[in-house]
Amino acid sequence: MSGHDTSAPPRVVVGVSGSLGSVTALRRATALARTLGAELWPALAWEPPGGDPAARRSPAAGLPVAEWQRLAQQRLASVLDEIFGEKGPGVPMHAVVVRGTPGRALVALADRENDLLVVGAGRRGLQRAFSGWVSRHCVAHAHCPVLAVPPSPLESELVSVHRRNVWHLRIDTRGL
Repeated sequence: MSGHDTSAPPRVVVGVSGSLGSVTALRRATALARTLGAELWPALAWEPPGGDPAARRSPAAGLPVAEWQRLAQQRLASVLDEIFGEKGPGVPMHAVVVRGTPGRALVALADRENDLLVVGAGRRGLQRAFSGWVSRHCVAHAHCPVLAVPPSPLESELVSVHRRNVWHLRIDTRGL
């Protein structure tokens, strides 16, 4: 694929990991693909545990690379099935599993000028310093427009409930 191929149909490439942020990004990407008349390209990037250097040093340890690839494909199919079910997204879809770090893999996949790359923007609050590196990498290195989708308000609520459970604090159920 050429980075300058504007004759190909527009694509909305979206990073999908199964996290709440990626599911929010997938829903936004699907709506955009519908609006733009574009193809939807959900992509899951994966690496062997410890990354490629560890896999090269010790290829016999753990599962073979083909098995990690199969597990990544299975995870992506599971997320897509959970979100879209049997009816599908309502636009042409090409699900892709890419070996590599998420930011680099997504930038390499969204290599056309008329692509739109959609990624989750990461968490808010204390975890902010330790998340969002994929979206930052994509914004800095992509050759196409990038949409960084903020977390769903539901995600902050779930994080808050989880924190309260960890600290054994009471949960105010009056608003439920």
